[in-house]
Amino acid sequence: MRILLVEDEPRMANVIAKGLRENSYAVDIAEDGDVALYQASINDYDLIVLDVLLPKRDGFEVCRALRARGDATPILMLTARATVDDRLNGFDAGADDYLTKPFSFRELLARIRALLRRDSQLRPDVFQLDDLVVDSGSHRVSRASREIELTAKEYALLEFLARRAGQLVSRTDIAAHVWDDSFDPFSNTIEVYMNRLRKKIDDEHAVKLLHTRRGEGYILESRN
Repeated sequence: MRILLVEDEPRMANVIAKGLRENSYAVDIAEDGDVALYQASINDYDLIVLDVLLPKRDGFEVCRALRARGDATPILMLTARATVDDRLNGFDAGADDYLTKPFSFRELLARIRALLRRDSQLRPDVFQLDDLVVDSGSHRVSRASREIELTAKEYALLEFLARRAGQLVSRTDIAAHVWDDSFDPFSNTIEVYMNRLRKKIDDEHAVKLLHTRRGEGYILESRN
């Protein structure tokens, strides 16, 4: 899942981004309202974490502008202002949730998971295909009841495929949702990670789950 973090305070932005990446999210950072609107116009985000007090355009303006152009990406607003009027302004601007600073990082993660579940395609917490189980709440993966250790990025790639099990997923879609702006589209990074996943998920099993359609993309489905 790819998140746009809009936060003008560099230390806060780096701390939040580091924590999100450690929890398998891809993160882009925008330092003001104008950059946030531009980033959201060129990238396909799964969620936006939006601070209220921003240079150039505040979070309320950014939120209203996104909704005015038909962008339905879930928005979690962050602010140090905790009055009822501030919260109502956020919701009236089109925010989906509102979190007051200071907050615990665990609560931020819980709010993000809750917003992602609201999308009808992202509703389940646990995905199962054949004997593979992917738990998006705990980030645990098992096959044939044996737990599989994955890195944060390996897990992010597998969860993205699991949410779309049975569907062909293009390399472009994977790059857009599992990696951030630092991704080199001409690299073989995706292929490397797919090979790592195959070794961990499929190597010891007769039924293979991870498949490549040359020139088209990847698909997670059960095949003998």
